[in-house]
Amino acid sequence: MEATLSRRRMLGLLALAGAGTWMSAGEAAAFVDPYVWPRYKSKVHFYIRGRYRYVTSNDIPDHQVGKFPDRGCPNTIRPQMFHFRMPLHPSRAGHFTPLTNRMDFGIARDGVVFDPGTADFWHHQRDSVWNFELLTGYGNLGLDQSHGHVQRDGTYHYHGLPTEFIKVSHAWGQVFLIGYAADGFPIYGPWGYRKPHDSHSGIKTLRSSYRVKTGWRPKPPHGPGGKYDGKYAGDFEYVPGRGDLDQANGRYGVTPEYPHGTYYYVITESYPFVGRYFRGTPDRSFYKRPPRGGFRRPGPHGPGGFRAGGWPPPFGPPGGG
Repeated sequence: MEATLSRRRMLGLLALAGAGTWMSAGEAAAFVDPYVWPRYKSKVHFYIRGRYRYVTSNDIPDHQVGKFPDRGCPNTIRPQMFHFRMPLHPSRAGHFTPLTNRMDFGIARDGVVFDPGTADFWHHQRDSVWNFELLTGYGNLGLDQSHGHVQRDGTYHYHGLPTEFIKVSHAWGQVFLIGYAADGFPIYGPWGYRKPHDSHSGIKTLRSSYRVKTGWRPKPPHGPGGKYDGKYAGDFEYVPGRGDLDQANGRYGVTPEYPHGTYYYVITESYPFVGRYFRGTPDRSFYKRPPRGGFRRPGPHGPGGFRAGGWPPPFGPPGGG
């Protein structure tokens, strides 16, 4: 069983929030938060210094978002002061490093962070695998058309594919660089070349190698009990070769930005959506400890490191892999 977000399922999950997975331009416009634009402007700047790629961001996306607060998400978007860094030339670690709720997975080129997990656990057991999965059946937490919503501190973040960012970039269906993970490896959308090392082999939708387990969860006090159905992160298992991607939801191959090849992550249409493991070593600036985006220092363009004019940020040369 593969937990995939069908249009009907997501519309059902998000009906109370007034948001769906796929919307027409007219439908999406009806759910734009009038208090985000023009009140706040997106400010994001990527730059390279020495062995690192840096990014400063106010976490305000340059695309439409849902109306927050709403019945599923009571929080309001507020500008942040993020300053992250990641290796410019990332290298593969000897093992996969699990993503925890104490760290953001990465950041999109529009300056919005990826934070795919939830902070809601069965019986508040935060060190267990029984945290609720937002995109595969856990109620209504007000996700918008880009699979994003707002945390208590006002941080807007993505749980899955940033639909509107890709659309405003006119990159739907293309091999599209969405952002960078905390370990420095690039993050791409769900489309990749049919043959990983052949850019002339055509484009296809890449598939995750995860599936919902069969059988029943451990009974209390060892687990929530009940049949595996995708409600919890622990309901899923990785099956090598089942899809196109590895345990970290990535693969090696060529891309337009990396014509000689690199390891890269893929945001998929089914679990885990955004990777739950790192292939390299994540930078500590992505820990959520206060201040979030803790590698904060004045940038080369004044306080906060923002470049006048905002988008698009000046991307440096590819980081290799």
